[in-house]
Amino acid sequence: MGKPDVIVIGSGGGGAVIAKELGELGLEVLVLEAGPWYGNAKWPEPNKHGGAASSVSPRDLDIALLREQYTKYEGEMNDLITGRLRWGPADRNRPPWFRNLKQRGFVWQAAGVGGTTQVYLANSPRAFPSAINGIWPFSYEELIPYYEKVEATLPVAFAPITAKEELFMYGAKKAGWPLIPTLNVTTPGYRPQPNAILPPNSHLMNPSYSLEQLSHTEGCTLAGHCINGCPHGPSVDRVAKRSTNVSYIPLALRTGRVTVRPNVFVTKVLTEKRPAGELYATGVQVRDTWTGETEELRAAVIVMAAGAIETPRLWLNSGLPDNGWVGKGLVNHYFDWVTGLFDERELCSILGSPSTDPFVGHTSGARLDIPGLGSMIVTGLSPGLTSSMSFGLSQAGYADLHPYAAALPAYAHGWIVGTQWREWMSRYRQTLSIAIFTEEEVDRRNGVSLDPLLKDENGQIPLVRYMPGPIAIRNREALVRIAVDLLRQAGARDIHRSDWPASLMIHMEGTMRMGEIVDANGEALQVGRLYIADNSVHVNGLGGVNPTLTTQALATRTAEKLVRKYFH
Repeated sequence: MGKPDVIVIGSGGGGAVIAKELGELGLEVLVLEAGPWYGNAKWPEPNKHGGAASSVSPRDLDIALLREQYTKYEGEMNDLITGRLRWGPADRNRPPWFRNLKQRGFVWQAAGVGGTTQVYLANSPRAFPSAINGIWPFSYEELIPYYEKVEATLPVAFAPITAKEELFMYGAKKAGWPLIPTLNVTTPGYRPQPNAILPPNSHLMNPSYSLEQLSHTEGCTLAGHCINGCPHGPSVDRVAKRSTNVSYIPLALRTGRVTVRPNVFVTKVLTEKRPAGELYATGVQVRDTWTGETEELRAAVIVMAAGAIETPRLWLNSGLPDNGWVGKGLVNHYFDWVTGLFDERELCSILGSPSTDPFVGHTSGARLDIPGLGSMIVTGLSPGLTSSMSFGLSQAGYADLHPYAAALPAYAHGWIVGTQWREWMSRYRQTLSIAIFTEEEVDRRNGVSLDPLLKDENGQIPLVRYMPGPIAIRNREALVRIAVDLLRQAGARDIHRSDWPASLMIHMEGTMRMGEIVDANGEALQVGRLYIADNSVHVNGLGGVNPTLTTQALATRTAEKLVRKYFH
């Protein structure tokens, strides 16, 4: 393509959405992605060779390649150092790109076309209205049409109920929480999870269809491996889990106006000053992650959609103006994880089955929302990930060092090892796990800056600081008590609280806040023709819900505002 109208940096939850919207509105768009492209015929071996320069056609999308490259092996896909879905270059013989965390933990993100939506659970709840109204520069009601457009495009629907969801909702009901099957949550209650996953395969219960045959037809197979990337579907654009590489990217390519370049890391946003002194964006400097070659690309408008860590890093590495808020105000929902172990007889009386089978169904198909505190979701992972999340991640040390909590129905606390671990994992099919997302305060001390000493091939690396404040700590403890009570009400024999470290970074938001760095339309306040369309523009943590759907709604809205201002 010649000079594009818009360059979009990143192809994840926000970048792919705004690219598709801009293409449909008639603009020429170039999407730059730092990682590989799985499931594209122009990159048959994306981890071994650089492949082609770019792709512009949906005909390049290859479901056979996607099935080959998205395996169901946990280590092959999710290892943070060598996995296919890591934050690093396509060449897996090279190390991942480093982030310097000042506290114990890690950042869970993926490079590649689709970004971190490749590994997300597709949970797509809307923000709590109470977290938007009177706090953001526009009302929750203004967001609703954009939510609806994204929900129809992906599409989003309430998850099917399998054993783990049934048990979770049974416990929630016994604990006194009401059912609230709604998208706009204003009062506490439990409900099926709104997920961006296609409805169950229509042949799922037909014994004449093998598992292999089911994986080649349309619809969710309830196989429960969403974090590995989903390879099930008749074509790339009809894969069951609606990561942006299988939903918005195919739609963007179909416009005939969107070009996607993987394996390109943007190292600088280029700017010029007008005679009156105003600064505006003119292009980007990029680095080929295979060859190391650099070049400059120009466009009328630049959109940063690299995420809540890389967007402020790029801003600072570009020497753009810093008004004191760049990279500040990071929120992350201060997570925790609680797991219950059930007797087979108890499960039979409730479910009619002796097991919860956590691996069956959507990874998360039900949630309990409590505006003012946060939310919690039932989560069913494969055995290795369950072992890690439930028993291997803790800031409390070994569970044997902690007496059972006295103020609550007794639960274990911390790392589980040895014979205790073997007991828990031998009963993996009788467990139920709950992930907790906390509403928290915005604290300027939390955020992303540049490490003063360390650089990589892409510039100074991001230095990430995150410590929960008193509101986050209070809310998390309250949610843990609710989760423990829910599991007890459901009949759990034993309960274990992981007590995750604070810097387990999954829902990073707010580092380029609307009203401080960008205006209500997503355009930078101090740099004209520069927009941001990722989690970083969120004003807060949305009340403690998954952020992706809100980012996608905002990206849809930002595309509309951008075209109206500069291309009308």
